[in-house]
Amino acid sequence: MGTLSDIAKALKSVVTLADDLQRYHAEIKEIRQQLRDLTIVVNGLKQEIEHSKDRAVAERKNLLLELENNILRFEQRLQLPPTKENEEK
Repeated sequence: MGTLSDIAKALKSVVTLADDLQRYHAEIKEIRQQLRDLTIVVNGLKQEIEHSKDRAVAERKNLLLELENNILRFEQRLQLPPTKENEEK
């Protein structure tokens, strides 16, 4: 009877292992889907960061141009010869 009992235990272990394996496969499938979803989110954030950097660079360029224009205007005012209009201002 010991052999029959050993076979029954082995079969029970095989069934348990098969159930565990099936559950692990389902969990792996779910984790893979979550990883795909997370990858999509990360790529979206990457694009947002790149666009944000591009906007910041453009903004800095615009501010620099505005500053240069203001400096040029100021220099031009300094170089104007005194006239009645300038003296009144």
